[in-house]
Amino acid sequence: MNLSDSQTGGGGPRRVSAMEAVLSHLRGAIERGDYAIGDKLPSEAELCRTLEVSRPVLREALRALQALGLTVSKTGKGTFVVAGAVEDPTFGDYAASDLLEVRRHVEIPVAGYAARRRTPENLDHLAHLLDRMERETDTTAWVAMDSLFHLGVAEAAQNPVFRRVIEEIRDALARQSAFLNQLGGRREQSNREHRAIVEALIDGSEHDAVEAMAHHLDRVSTTLTDIVRPTRTDTPTEGGPEA
Repeated sequence: MNLSDSQTGGGGPRRVSAMEAVLSHLRGAIERGDYAIGDKLPSEAELCRTLEVSRPVLREALRALQALGLTVSKTGKGTFVVAGAVEDPTFGDYAASDLLEVRRHVEIPVAGYAARRRTPENLDHLAHLLDRMERETDTTAWVAMDSLFHLGVAEAAQNPVFRRVIEEIRDALARQSAFLNQLGGRREQSNREHRAIVEALIDGSEHDAVEAMAHHLDRVSTTLTDIVRPTRTDTPTEGGPEA
């Protein structure tokens, strides 16, 4: 079974990476019951051989399985199935639903305060960061800047408590960002949403800033839902996920 380089033509659904194809295969096997709760997945070497993919590709898929809450990895022992279906992905210490709930209650009003209180230095920092994000092609670097962007908006609100809240969830934000970019092709869409937020801050429009941040978080929620409960069939390709 070769999931590393198969591709079908046509202009249909979004093509997916080898990692996504491996993830889909393993997730399907777990959800069908081929691997029951408590079962240990085959070794990395065996899965690489069976699926004909590289170890880095497989390890990315295994990390995504764990983020989805389907497996846990035990050092020196292997990967074990802990759930038969995806319920609520976990990013670091926080479940996705808890993280999004807090973000809605914090980051949306924070954007409004930032529109009223931002300094020229805040705007310069955010604009420079956004310019770098729009040029960045390395996913790891982009993810790091994504969490810095949200921290920068909180700083622009001129309330140290808001900044501290975002600092507390910063690791989870980065993990979620990597997950959505990897499985949902979110990068370019996020850049556009971030641009709308920055433009609202430059204009000093509290209303537009709140709306832009709310829209951004709505799209995050929608992409998460699409990943947790997929409704489309994607086409595998050797290239990375399209952003």
